[in-house]
Amino acid sequence: MKEDINNRAAIEQLIHCFYTKAIQDPLIGHFFIKVVQLDWEAHIPVICDFWETVLLDKIVYKGNPIVKHIDLDRKATLQQVHFERWVELFEETVNELFEGEKAEEAKKRAQLMSQLMFYKVEKSRDAKFIQ
Repeated sequence: MKEDINNRAAIEQLIHCFYTKAIQDPLIGHFFIKVVQLDWEAHIPVICDFWETVLLDKIVYKGNPIVKHIDLDRKATLQQVHFERWVELFEETVNELFEGEKAEEAKKRAQLMSQLMFYKVEKSRDAKFIQ
């Protein structure tokens, strides 16, 4: 039986495995490698902070992921299919590694966040958009 996502180490495992897939993905990988050219050593802990805040109720993330995705969209247009693929890879990774209440919550939250982010990204293209 797989364990649930119940601590920071589990979140780190999830995020490392997920991004290993995401950066190699033919549909979304270029956003991480060519468009943004992330400093992975700095980025991974921030993403882990985000998920630790979301799943474990520890307030360690202090950013705004929607603004970051709006900025990304200005460099290379994000489409709904990109968000769908992100969710697909995220859910696949969760399912491979974990099971339980928090694992299910992670998948649900990823789906909801992707929908909200795409909505905000799409609306941000309108000159009248207010964040």
